[in-house]
Amino acid sequence: MSSRRQRSRQSGASRITDDQIADLVSKLQQLIPEIRSRRSQKASASKVLQETCKYIRNLHQEVDDLSHRLSGLLQSTDADSAQAAIIRSLLM
Repeated sequence: MSSRRQRSRQSGASRITDDQIADLVSKLQQLIPEIRSRRSQKASASKVLQETCKYIRNLHQEVDDLSHRLSGLLQSTDADSAQAAIIRSLLM
């Protein structure tokens, strides 16, 4: 017996149903812009998960880029200014 099946049987109370998985995939599908724009096509769960991971990676990259830009802006701003305080609050 596979270890996956053993874990599944051991944690029967925390088992997730196929309907619950389908519902969660559907919710993800609604959240991801790339998939949402192709609403007429039914994407597979695998495709939804791949696109979700890609989207999250892109969001992380955007956050890193914006943080870098804000840090550069902060360095070129008077440290005691109101603008510097706003930038510092955005970086926290």
